[in-house]
Amino acid sequence: MDTYKIVRFYHSAGILRRVIARGLSFEQAEKHCSSPETSSVTCTTATGKRRTRQLGEWFDGFTKE
Repeated sequence: MDTYKIVRFYHSAGILRRVIARGLSFEQAEKHCSSPETSSVTCTTATGKRRTRQLGEWFDGFTKE
């Protein structure tokens, strides 16, 4: 079975992407990335908004491991 990882991407050139989860099924990765809380444009939580203020635009994506 293939596994997937969630990667957080940042728009700012000086900020490297980072892996935030590994070993997920396709369905789990897709569900995570479908949440509005996985993008600076649509997040509503205090944590997501603080991340956006501190680091600029970001989003979560997934890729096969």
